[in-house]
Amino acid sequence: MRENYNEQLDAARSDLAEMCKLAETAMESATRALLTADLALAEETISSRERIDTLAANWEHKAFSVLALQSPVALDLRIMVSGIHIVADLQRMGSLAIHIAELVRRRHPAHVLPTEVESTFAEMGRVAVGQAEATRDVLLTRNAERAAELKTADAAMDDLHRSLFTLTASPDWPHGVPAAVDITLLGRFYERYSDHTVEVAKRVIFLVTGEFRPEEA
Repeated sequence: MRENYNEQLDAARSDLAEMCKLAETAMESATRALLTADLALAEETISSRERIDTLAANWEHKAFSVLALQSPVALDLRIMVSGIHIVADLQRMGSLAIHIAELVRRRHPAHVLPTEVESTFAEMGRVAVGQAEATRDVLLTRNAERAAELKTADAAMDDLHRSLFTLTASPDWPHGVPAAVDITLLGRFYERYSDHTVEVAKRVIFLVTGEFRPEEA
């Protein structure tokens, strides 16, 4: 029975990695849609919501079933409790990527981004996708050192986010308030996506070490 239980735990870990991959793919395609004003790609990104939500619901159902039907020890409890929080973070990552695609759809056929900020958002997308990829690796390997490294990428995202505020708040900003609002909103989506990868990393560190320090940036 314990062998079957361990198989269930391994499957649960794989399911989390699959969710992370979906969120990663959604961010990659949303960023490409944003940079190119590609409506079809935006729609494709938005359609991924159902798959992410279904995986999240299924994972939580299986987690509660395992907890109810087995006799979990301390590590097993950490896996399941951490997993429930991780699912919420991964689901939110997918939603944030979809929000980017939805803004592309609302503004189509116009481009959302002025040329001055295209390179910044391309870099934000690169950082976000890289963080999601690293997060997926952390979920599969439970590598606490790799998890801690995600904070460095988060700092890079914060710097990019701040640069947008500097640009749009400048008296020389030529594109008006609506464009500044769109850019501020998009920047927040990327910044929050990055934050959620760090939250997942904290949960993995807790899973491995038993220590959780939510106050750490």
